[in-house]
Amino acid sequence: DSAAAYRYTEARMTEVARLLQEALAIRLSPSGQPTLLIAETGGQNCMIVDSSALAEQVVADVVASAFDSAGQRCSALRVLCVQRDGADRLIGMLEGAVRELRVGDPRQLAVDLGPVIDAQAQATVERHIATLRSAGRRITRPAAVDADALGRGTFVPPTVIEIERIDELSLEVFGPVLHVLRYDRAELPDLLLQINATGYGLTMGVHTRIDETLAQVVHTAHAGNLYANRNIVGAVVGVQPFGGEGLSGTGPKAGGPLYLLRLLSACPADAARLAVQQAGTEGPPPVRGWAEPPDAAEARAANRALVVWAKARGDTALAQACARFQEHVPDPAWRHLPGPTGEANLYALRARDAVLCLAQDDEPNHIHAGLLHQLAAVLAASSRAVWPAAHRALWAGLPDAAKERVSLAQDWRSSAVHFDAVLHQGSAHQLQDLLMHLATRPGPIVNVTVSGDCGQALPLERLMIERSLSINTAAAGGNASLMTIG
Repeated sequence: DSAAAYRYTEARMTEVARLLQEALAIRLSPSGQPTLLIAETGGQNCMIVDSSALAEQVVADVVASAFDSAGQRCSALRVLCVQRDGADRLIGMLEGAVRELRVGDPRQLAVDLGPVIDAQAQATVERHIATLRSAGRRITRPAAVDADALGRGTFVPPTVIEIERIDELSLEVFGPVLHVLRYDRAELPDLLLQINATGYGLTMGVHTRIDETLAQVVHTAHAGNLYANRNIVGAVVGVQPFGGEGLSGTGPKAGGPLYLLRLLSACPADAARLAVQQAGTEGPPPVRGWAEPPDAAEARAANRALVVWAKARGDTALAQACARFQEHVPDPAWRHLPGPTGEANLYALRARDAVLCLAQDDEPNHIHAGLLHQLAAVLAASSRAVWPAAHRALWAGLPDAAKERVSLAQDWRSSAVHFDAVLHQGSAHQLQDLLMHLATRPGPIVNVTVSGDCGQALPLERLMIERSLSINTAAAGGNASLMTIG
């Protein structure tokens, strides 16, 4: 029936990009490169509110984040996580604000919410609400919308639903529905892991006046755009470069320094480093506890060990490649982007979790050279490498510091083997076989970068993830930059 068909379509919404990936897998450019796919695919966006937050400001930011555009933004707030201390008061204020929202023709200035896009979307949202109501969840919404009184339209009243666990939500609900989850302070680390476990990584918010809490969220969250003490919608080009990771997108960020570079068939080896450097000003972080990525020093030590090992073997090409990659890798430090007074807008690069390295050649020595070249690039980006277990002998001979950054996979084609980028060296046939496999692999879309021998450059930014952070500095007790004026 039509309802079942729409449920299937809804379940496939985040798979639209994969359908495009499958179509592109059979195409290679004249130079033998995979066809570019840049995709942004939605999210299960969360906001964490602790007991130090100002409730009045939280409510205003939550209403804007969850119900602007009738919740039909990919960045819209879907799950509000409220610390149990003081949750009753905040949720009561939120429910009162939601009851005051006016639904109707969005062309009228007095109207807060317009319709959802069509009748199927309306039915899907209402079905989701009915399912949670039947499960005994507490639901708050204004009186039912009188569509006849409002005129023709597919309206859904703004709805607040209290849930007990994040995993109650298997799909993104694209409409004016906000789920509220209470948590204890001691549960914050586990809550962040539960949010990451959804696989989505588009936007995330936090309301707190405690620097350590903000630092904890920033370090742990897997989200492309983070917002502190403000709403989580309305990213501005060049101020909050926009785009997600994981199930929420491939990168690079729209409005960010790497976007145009990704559209070029070729560019200088240091173009990404210079673009990131020119995007903003490196400066002191706005809160305490913001060290460099935890294992960046470990990756640099592994790179140095690989250089020493390469020189001892007389492998000058590998040693030079290590030095060249280290010189050209974009700086991962947080950079301050231009923006309005009262906000701190920052941008940084972080290493991808793991990079699958595939070097396929008839000559074993060529395979070794290709794998080692790829490893040098992975270490420069502070990431970790995944090698097929067939290369165990080469792995065993690596220096210990480098060996610890490489995992061996008995069957890299298994969905249990985790990686979020691929470096490939081999024939066009082998490359297309790889692309077709990745197009059918469950989970996030994984892009492939073709690598050559040790004399060739690699776009290291493809082994990294962009992060954007916007902080309402006035909300945390004042903006220091204002005090210096005059």
